[in-house]
Amino acid sequence: MSAALVKELRERTGLGLMECKKALSEAGGDIDAAIEALRKSSGMKAAKKAGRTAADGVVAIQIADDGSFAAMVEVNSETDFVARDENFLHFVSSVVGKAFDQRIDDVTALAEGDTEEARQALVQKIGENISVRRVATHEADGGVIGGYVHGNNRIAVLVALKGGSEELARDVAMHVAAVNPQVVSPVDMPEDLVAKEREIYSAQAQDSGKPPEIVEKMIDGRIRKFLAENSLTEQAFVKDPDMTVGKLVSQAGAEVLGFTRFEVGEGIEVEKVDFASEVAAQLAN
Repeated sequence: MSAALVKELRERTGLGLMECKKALSEAGGDIDAAIEALRKSSGMKAAKKAGRTAADGVVAIQIADDGSFAAMVEVNSETDFVARDENFLHFVSSVVGKAFDQRIDDVTALAEGDTEEARQALVQKIGENISVRRVATHEADGGVIGGYVHGNNRIAVLVALKGGSEELARDVAMHVAAVNPQVVSPVDMPEDLVAKEREIYSAQAQDSGKPPEIVEKMIDGRIRKFLAENSLTEQAFVKDPDMTVGKLVSQAGAEVLGFTRFEVGEGIEVEKVDFASEVAAQLAN
C-alpha cells in the first residue's frame, strides 16, 4: 500500500499505522471498504469525510418576498482570495438571479449562454478557473420557504414548510446549516444505508458475549439512535435543546416538506501534491 493511502486512512480514522496497513491490504487498497471493515472490527463509530471542503467559492440564495419560491447556487473558485473578490461575487449574484428569475433547476442549462460568456470573461480577468457547480430550487405549493446563509458564505440552506412562517422556516434552515441532518424524518432514510449500519453494529456486537436476544435489542437501539441523530425532525433544536425540530414545527401547525443544504466544496476531491517529492523528482532528472 502507498504511504499516502495509509496516511489518509490514519487521518480519517485516528487508528494506528499497522492496523490501517492491514485493513488496506485486506481491502485491496479500497479505502472506503477498509473503513467499513475497521468499523466492524474495532468499534470505531465513524470516519472523517475525504475532500469535504476541498474547493473554494461561495453559495448564495434568493427568495421571493412572499416566500413562495427560492433558488440556491454554488459557484466555485480555486482560492478563498478570489471567493471574496467583488467581481466574482457580482457574477455569483447574477447566476442565482438567473436561476430565480427563470426558475432553472438544471445546472447545465444555468451555466449556458450569457452565464458562460460572463464566466469566461471573469476567468480571463481574474486568472483562476471558475465553475457554476450546483443549483437547487424550492416551490412552496401553498406553504412557505425560508433560507439561511452562514456568515462566511460557505453554507446555505433552503427549507420548505407546509404552514408556518418564513421566520420559522429560517430558524429550521439555520438548524440544518449547523447540524447537517441527512433526511427530514427517519422514514426517509435510504434502506440500504440503514442495512449497512445494522451490519456494522451486528459485527461490533458479536464479541459482547451477551445472549442473541440481548444483542438484537442492542442493535435495534443503535439503529434508533442513528436514525434520530440523522433525521431533522428528531434532532434537538439548536436554539432550544429541550425541544426537537419536529415538535417546534408541529406546535406552529406546520410540517417540513423538504430541505436542501449546500456546503462549498463538499464531495470534491482535489489531488494532494507532495511538493518535496515533486522537487526531488525534478532535481533527479
